[in-house]
Amino acid sequence: MQIVVVGGDAGHVAGVAQELSEHDLEWHLAHAASAADVPSADGTGAPDVLVCASRVGSSDGLAVLADLGRRHPGAVRILLVEPGDDRDLLQAFTTSHRILVEPLDSLALIEAVESVAELRTLLDDPALKQAIERVGTLPAAPRQYLALTALLRDPDSTAGKIAEVVAQDPTVAARVLRLSNSAYYSGGREITDLRSAVTRLGHNTLRQLVLASEVFSAGPEADELRDRALRISQLAGKLLAGPSADLASTAGLLAEVGLLLPRTAGIDTATTPYSTTGAYLLGLWGLPGPIVEAVAFHDRPSRVRGSFWVTGAVHVAAALVNGREPDEAYLRSVGQFDRLPRWRAMVEAPAEAD
Repeated sequence: MQIVVVGGDAGHVAGVAQELSEHDLEWHLAHAASAADVPSADGTGAPDVLVCASRVGSSDGLAVLADLGRRHPGAVRILLVEPGDDRDLLQAFTTSHRILVEPLDSLALIEAVESVAELRTLLDDPALKQAIERVGTLPAAPRQYLALTALLRDPDSTAGKIAEVVAQDPTVAARVLRLSNSAYYSGGREITDLRSAVTRLGHNTLRQLVLASEVFSAGPEADELRDRALRISQLAGKLLAGPSADLASTAGLLAEVGLLLPRTAGIDTATTPYSTTGAYLLGLWGLPGPIVEAVAFHDRPSRVRGSFWVTGAVHVAAALVNGREPDEAYLRSVGQFDRLPRWRAMVEAPAEAD
């Protein structure tokens, strides 16, 4: 495996390369001072993994990684960020597969690369692809959610512009107005226009509601799935802090998306669980890697290396909302088992929103 680290300190990269050699991995780590120094996709030393420093010269590392991703579409992309960097993780993960804290650590690199590789292997399974092909027409990508997400990243976006996107789907617009007038959000004053509703709900709540409304919009079980998805989403988002909470909330919302695929398609759930088919669908939609991974493995969280993060939060939330016991061995292994009673209490508390 060829790994190229772009930017950063060449001496530190050499030290990481030495550490990797001690793990008996057939990996080769090289340093490139700039994007121009990265070998071409069809040349000698073409990267299987691209690791980009937070800054490459005068350029932002995420922009450099996005450009390299277009040149090397098959490579695993990892972005390094400075400690405390609070950038929009949903935006960052549309370009990168993983985000690691700078300076690069060899063990963190191993965990990141192996986790991405395992997810790719799972979703590239020929049996899974054949099963999906039998489904026929797959649920459409949530276009309004994707458009809304892009709009929310634009610092010049106004509540009016956002309301225009929401208004394109009357069903979604009605749900936005209903939620904004619920006991949790209303504050006693009724709202009848979408612009005020958008302002009252806030961007994150709005994004989750639009996604739930689009994805779980049809079928006899749509209402039940949507309500359960919102409960899982709300709980998962409370289990992590900072920007990671948004990732967990979105992943929790989509944890059961595989249940949308027709049961008449003949998919054997014993060998191809709904979590796997759901992750495959999200991969086709182009959602960020940590969300796809959390959906794929939330029912078997121990398969994800590293500490308690998005997959762990979704695992706990989905289990508790569905009245199941979370994986005790897994929670003990990541040092979170003592928090389980508190998390149970959060589920048992009455819902604060419609």
